[in-house]
Amino acid sequence: MKKLLLTSAAASLLALPAAPALAQAASPHSLSANLGFTSNYIFRGISQTGGKPAIQGGFDYAHDSGLYVGTWASNVSWLEDFALYSRSSLEWDFYGGFKRNIGNSDFYYDLSTIYYWYPGSKNLGVTSANTWEIAAGFGWKFLGLKYSYALTDYFGARPIPGQKTDGSWYLDFFANYAIPNTGLAVFAHYGILDVKNDGTELAATKASYKDWKVGASYTVQSGMLKDLELGAYYTDTDEKNSAVTGTNWYTDLSGYNTAKGTAVVYLKKAF
Repeated sequence: MKKLLLTSAAASLLALPAAPALAQAASPHSLSANLGFTSNYIFRGISQTGGKPAIQGGFDYAHDSGLYVGTWASNVSWLEDFALYSRSSLEWDFYGGFKRNIGNSDFYYDLSTIYYWYPGSKNLGVTSANTWEIAAGFGWKFLGLKYSYALTDYFGARPIPGQKTDGSWYLDFFANYAIPNTGLAVFAHYGILDVKNDGTELAATKASYKDWKVGASYTVQSGMLKDLELGAYYTDTDEKNSAVTGTNWYTDLSGYNTAKGTAVVYLKKAF
């Protein structure tokens, strides 16, 4: 009888439904990385590599609260092309901020700061190119604007000797629209730079300008190359050469106009 009772109890236990597995809560933390190649590194309409290619990459951390921090780097040549630094070929950025949607709407705000670091040796009498900016952004879905304000000299620029350029600002209007279920996207940008104390409208000291960009990209949706982005764009500025000197503030020592219109192609992979 004892054996029969044990057998019945075991059978009853086996017949009970299995306890549901405990669902793992999604982590509020996320880490990502990116690596890219571009035919010309353009920053706010200006070539940072004298029209030559660049390899770029970075790491990012984000929290569900909206907090994010990250770092990004690229090779550059402009500091040597303008004889400002020696043995300087790197830009290394450090940034962080807070970005959230407003309530349950598609509107968002983004408060951030970024520090641009250029390791290397400054030539005699040259102001440090290292730049610290704070920024405030606002947007809706694929449209947005961002206002950046320099707390230091603007990338070492002092068009008029002795006149600092902290307080310079840049206003960026942008649109990035992803076409649903295709991997295709189109983007456009218009920017306004106001460099403090850049003197008159003469090309020799005028560092303020406007720039624009328009382009398209395709991101691979699946397979081994998933998240590989291929893109192309055209960019230009209103910073033209002087009819008198044939140059402007952005013409390097070789005579290359880093502010001229140019077409760019790039590859970027997210991880």
